[in-house]
Amino acid sequence: MLAAMPDSAPSPLSAGGVSPRSGGDACPGTLRLHRADDGSLARVRIPGGVLSAERADALLAVADRFGDGELHLTSRGNVQLRGLDARCGGELAGLLTAAGLLPSAAHERARNIVASPLAGLDGSPALGRWLTGLDDLVCGSAAAASLSGRFLFALDDGRGDVDALGADVTLIAEGPDALLRIGAEDTVFRVPAADAPRAALLAAEAFLRAAADSGAWRVKDLPDDVRAGFVHAIGPTAGEPVHRPRPRTAKAPDPGLVTGPHGNAAAATATTTVTALCVDVPLGQLTPAQWRLLTGTARRYGNELRLTPWRGIVVPGPFDEGGAAEALRTLAAAGLITALESPWAGVGACIGHPGCAKSLSDVRAEAGAAVGPVGRLPVYWSGCERRCGHPHGEWIDVVVTPEGHRIAHVRGDRRDPPATVRNDPAALAATVAAARA
Repeated sequence: MLAAMPDSAPSPLSAGGVSPRSGGDACPGTLRLHRADDGSLARVRIPGGVLSAERADALLAVADRFGDGELHLTSRGNVQLRGLDARCGGELAGLLTAAGLLPSAAHERARNIVASPLAGLDGSPALGRWLTGLDDLVCGSAAAASLSGRFLFALDDGRGDVDALGADVTLIAEGPDALLRIGAEDTVFRVPAADAPRAALLAAEAFLRAAADSGAWRVKDLPDDVRAGFVHAIGPTAGEPVHRPRPRTAKAPDPGLVTGPHGNAAAATATTTVTALCVDVPLGQLTPAQWRLLTGTARRYGNELRLTPWRGIVVPGPFDEGGAAEALRTLAAAGLITALESPWAGVGACIGHPGCAKSLSDVRAEAGAAVGPVGRLPVYWSGCERRCGHPHGEWIDVVVTPEGHRIAHVRGDRRDPPATVRNDPAALAATVAAARA
């Protein structure tokens, strides 16, 4: 019975390669499965969200063999496998290792890297060298194995999308240089682009030293004086300081055809080169058929999928305009979000009941029942106060409490006074729709 299993149980392959924090860090991985009400859960880190079609096939194969067959996207562009047998950890990890998805047992939960999903596709700088360089450096650093599963790196191509996600260490492309941001600081440090991955790793290692006494898991958790001293110490070694406030709103790429510099086009002309397709995934949950369709589309074109921190997927091309439009129609027919006009656009939810024992309701069913007019703001439904996987920036927060559903408008660190709706689905849908508008 799963009830006898601890919340996070290591697999046999984790011996000798576990972060010293693993006794308290319950963040799931592939070597340490997490108990949930629908079975065990594994979280597979996908640095930058970048997957080849072959590795995507491997993920589906293990989901089908050990779990419920579906793939769940996270708010960091990773993949969760649910409904796993608690005893499958060693075999699961072995198959993922063979597929190249688990390059280091000691660092598997430290490989938390998000990247601008359209980087290099729409006129913006490519980030591939930063991504592979940083991942290699993290996996090669004995100290980095001590990073918690919550610590986050972000690689931003200059548009500010993942810079707004509140990562612990962020690299921002700017001409021939990179800007290094620590936490939410408005002062960044200019470093040569070629040195950017190493600068990010050194910042993370410096954080671990600063956090040794406080036990902080992320930069924002450091005591104010320790954080200030840590950032000040980074300065002389990092480079020239530059004032650049962090964006407060994270802008996801629009679903549809990716065509022009820094954006999507609702329609393409006959002479337009479509560089990628972008789809969003309702509630981040993909059926095997949807995953196969996306993987097959990728295999016909660029052989790559990019999972976004907004539970979407970018399929790089290039495509001819007719082929892109047809592929988009096929993806829409499969139930994926291919246009902002979809009523599901911007709607998110935690796993809720019955998958999570802490959830007070089936928030996914409630979110589906409340889907209506397209909203200006994203909305996220949480089954309890933990708000697992919630977005950043500006959004509508719906939380189930013993008193009812509490709805609030969130703007970064500020939260408007909430409204509470009790046991009235119609009133709940109307209140959420009004808040999103």
